[in-house]
Amino acid sequence: MSNPIRVAVTGAAGQIAYSILFRIASGQLFGKDRPVHLNLLEIPPAMNAVAGVAMELEDCAFPTLAGITLTDQAEVAFDGINWALLIGSRPRGPGMERADLIKINGPIFVGQGKALNRSASDVRIMVVGNPCNSNCLIAMNNSDVPNDRFSAMMRLDQNRAKALLATKSNNPVTAISNLAVWGNHSNKQYPDFENARINGRPVTEVITDLPWLQTTFVTTVQERGADIIKARGLSSAASAANAALDHVTSLFQPTADKDWISAAICSNGAYGADAGLICGLPVRTRADGTQEIVEGLTLSPWAQGQFNTVLDELRAEREVVKDLLK
Repeated sequence: MSNPIRVAVTGAAGQIAYSILFRIASGQLFGKDRPVHLNLLEIPPAMNAVAGVAMELEDCAFPTLAGITLTDQAEVAFDGINWALLIGSRPRGPGMERADLIKINGPIFVGQGKALNRSASDVRIMVVGNPCNSNCLIAMNNSDVPNDRFSAMMRLDQNRAKALLATKSNNPVTAISNLAVWGNHSNKQYPDFENARINGRPVTEVITDLPWLQTTFVTTVQERGADIIKARGLSSAASAANAALDHVTSLFQPTADKDWISAAICSNGAYGADAGLICGLPVRTRADGTQEIVEGLTLSPWAQGQFNTVLDELRAEREVVKDLLK
């Protein structure tokens, strides 16, 4: 086997990490011929819990699991890593506003951004911990790692939107393509049905109920996370872990011809998104493993209004954390 790929996972004792670690260790993500060394980062009170997770990982006897490092220090967790999955963050509590959550989690990602300077030269960073766009922005602005190595996860929103369109049109989810979710991982995001396809046909030709698309479809995707919390009393875990794996896979495998994915990356100013914002955009992975923003998509005035709303939210969040951006 080749040299191990080193993967850091933060919040490693949490629900999302518990749903993702075994799939990474099994070789599902990087391949059965690529060993993986896991660096698991947790806060000091959770070190006993993450030690239990490590025991379970060892007990699976995965041939691809080359080793495990447990630590409560970001500098140790990120030393020499090739991938950083920043899952851990403080969850939103009762009565807490989104701006409050951003202020609480912000300093965590300042420190992690600085610690990422210890990583390997080919490191890639994906932020899952919410509010993931702003947390990614903070980490990116406090790191010497190139901006194009950072991304935040919009794939869960994309997967939710695909599943909803597939059910409505009575098609398998594999029939849905070219679906981007614009803006922010929040309830203001815009899942773009206008540019999406079902079996290669525009969604609006297959699903002709435009009021359903503009209301039920959009709001269901926007509110799905809250609906899951109401139903199970806990936030999404397994589906978030699955989306994180999808996201990472899409960043090192070339995108299918004429398709695109949704990811929050550092904007270059396309579509009116401020350069430097971490914004959900249509993205394609090239054959060399680098990413490009898909240019030239058309947004109707209605869709542009949706995108403008979420852009304003991203700008407001950036204002909240401006003191943490170097």
